[in-house]
Amino acid sequence: MSTVLYTPEVLALATGLAAYPLVDDLPLRGEARSRSCGSVLAIGLERDAAGRIARLGLRAQACAIGQAAAAIFAAQAIGRDAAAIAGAEAAIGGWLDGAGAMPDWPGLGAIAAARDYPARHGAILLAWRAALSALSSARGDG
Repeated sequence: MSTVLYTPEVLALATGLAAYPLVDDLPLRGEARSRSCGSVLAIGLERDAAGRIARLGLRAQACAIGQAAAAIFAAQAIGRDAAAIAGAEAAIGGWLDGAGAMPDWPGLGAIAAARDYPARHGAILLAWRAALSALSSARGDG
């Protein structure tokens, strides 16, 4: 039985990235690259006074699954801090590797079929990894 990977929902999410443009005034920058497919995602973030994500923008050069995952990330990232992003990244990675249930990040069900495609796993994690890169670059700035 063949799993449908690129559903209308996935394609709609991928095109939804246009709602999160990577603009110049986002002070924290990060990037992640998938070793398995070469997809790249750049992110810009701004934190609030408590260190939580207040604004974000993304630019993805990835397959539709990677773009959809980035849109899923973007839709739920506001208000989360580095610890929450790190916890989600680890949980999603474990889930993709078959070591746990689907994590509690709203929207992941849309890309659940990609779990059966290990070549897509790196692209799925790009937004979380790029955000962690951006947030870790800011740790020393107060």
